[in-house]
Amino acid sequence: MAEAAAIQRSFLIADDHPMVRDALGTALSQAFPGAALATAGSLGEVQSALDRLPETDAVLLDLDMPGMDGLTGLALVRSGHPTVPIIVVSAAGDAAVARRTFDLGASAYVDKKASLDEIAGTVRAVLDGEVISPPDVVADSFAQRAAQLTPQQWRVLALMVQGDQNKQIAYKLGVGEPTVKAHVTVILRKLGVRSRTQAVIEARGLSLPTN
Repeated sequence: MAEAAAIQRSFLIADDHPMVRDALGTALSQAFPGAALATAGSLGEVQSALDRLPETDAVLLDLDMPGMDGLTGLALVRSGHPTVPIIVVSAAGDAAVARRTFDLGASAYVDKKASLDEIAGTVRAVLDGEVISPPDVVADSFAQRAAQLTPQQWRVLALMVQGDQNKQIAYKLGVGEPTVKAHVTVILRKLGVRSRTQAVIEARGLSLPTN
């Protein structure tokens, strides 16, 4: 809580139901004292808010709002603002929908029936760089998910398994450290794991190419 209080966080709560926005706002205010909260009730308002506030720490995004057209709206938000973490908060309750949100760049998927403490915990984890997959996504075959990686992402993962940190990986692959960091983020998302450590543990069971 001390860290949350020390850092001025900013969030965009996007939902067309005022009561839901209020509840999420309460959860974030309690978890991150002093946080700046902006709200939106449609896709257009989300895009306008992010244009005004590009340094937003995270967006809590409902899929069922005016203009969203479900996952199409998520894709539009992600393409327009590729660096802002998106946490989908949805009542869809469909594993296939949850899985697709990760394909489209979400950092987490939370059911609206989750407690406010759970939602706040998910937000905190995303701010720490984790990707929070729902149980149905995690239960998929790790090998099937790993098959989505590009050759360069495989190389990065192989070096992660060897214990190399981003700086070492960047040197070995001849790329910049920010590029490696971006690869790691995508790798975690594609694998449906929460952290670098979890990715390494699971990947040790696979045969990883190193060149």
